[in-house]
Amino acid sequence: MTEQVDTTRWIQQGPLPLEALLAETDDPECGGLVVFGGTIRKENHGKRVTRIRYDVHPPLAARTLADLEAEVLERFPVRHCRLQHRVGTLELGECSVWVVVRAKHRAEAFEASRYAIDQLKRRAPIWKEEFYEDGTSEFLKGCSLVDGHHEH
Repeated sequence: MTEQVDTTRWIQQGPLPLEALLAETDDPECGGLVVFGGTIRKENHGKRVTRIRYDVHPPLAARTLADLEAEVLERFPVRHCRLQHRVGTLELGECSVWVVVRAKHRAEAFEASRYAIDQLKRRAPIWKEEFYEDGTSEFLKGCSLVDGHHEH
């Protein structure tokens, strides 16, 4: 029997609750806190963006983010790593992803958070469709899981 996973820990339909992530990772042993948030910007590859829609396979995306959190904790001397990504249609300026990392020292927190967001973009089954001012839309190219190359 397959265990059911609460995908909302990693994948959210509505606005992402940064305060909850900060409270969950609160730790008096940590002097370094790095929070990275990705927001929707109005231009990409020379086109004016009006909104973005993110689609996911929730169980697979949640598993990927959970595995990545565990990997960051193993690979770096950090005490906490939390990742959340939003799905659905987002308007300009809205936050699509949070990476929260806490460590004893800032250098490790910065290094781990950079790794976490880069790997999330590379490995998570999250599809991004941009909608443009001219009425067109386009799914952005992801990365190849075989050769490791990807577009930003």
